[in-house]
Amino acid sequence: MKVRILPEAEADLARAADFYDAQAGGLGDYFIECLSGDIEALKVHAGVHERQHGLLRALSKRFPFAIFYEVTGSVIDVFAILDCRQDPDAIESRLRN
Repeated sequence: MKVRILPEAEADLARAADFYDAQAGGLGDYFIECLSGDIEALKVHAGVHERQHGLLRALSKRFPFAIFYEVTGSVIDVFAILDCRQDPDAIESRLRN
């Protein structure tokens, strides 16, 4: 399977990495490495996750983030990578857009 990270999800990753870098030097890079591994794991586990807000949702193993994606044929489209600690209404609003 091929994974496509859509521009909105790329922006989510960049914002979160910036946040973690502000907390401690190098933590943003570690965040990116961990989330990249979680996204790569979708090639094996795509489709087994529960649906939230109309999309499949995979939880990160090390950070409180969710990867929202859809599978179409042999392509996994990642629509958003969002912090689970935010208001659920904010997550739903973001995913509607």
